[in-house]
Amino acid sequence: MTGVPGKLSCADFQAHLPELIASGQDVANHPHIQTCELCRALLADLETIAEAARQLFPSVEPPDEVWQHIESAIKSEAATEPAHRSAKGA
Repeated sequence: MTGVPGKLSCADFQAHLPELIASGQDVANHPHIQTCELCRALLADLETIAEAARQLFPSVEPPDEVWQHIESAIKSEAATEPAHRSAKGA
């Protein structure tokens, strides 16, 4: 940390940046970003990279039949589970 109480050095801020991003906080409103052009530029670069990554792997929803098969398999397994437990206890 820097010698000024309450102020983060760039190194300290950047070390905590992954945690801040993962927490869902609006990092653009962080006090350090408000006063540091270097870290603002870093954050902008990271946001650009993240957006490019999202474009590479667009979210695709599976067809409804997939969810129906999963639900059916879970129900089938749950229905046969008590039989497996009683067989193990025998």
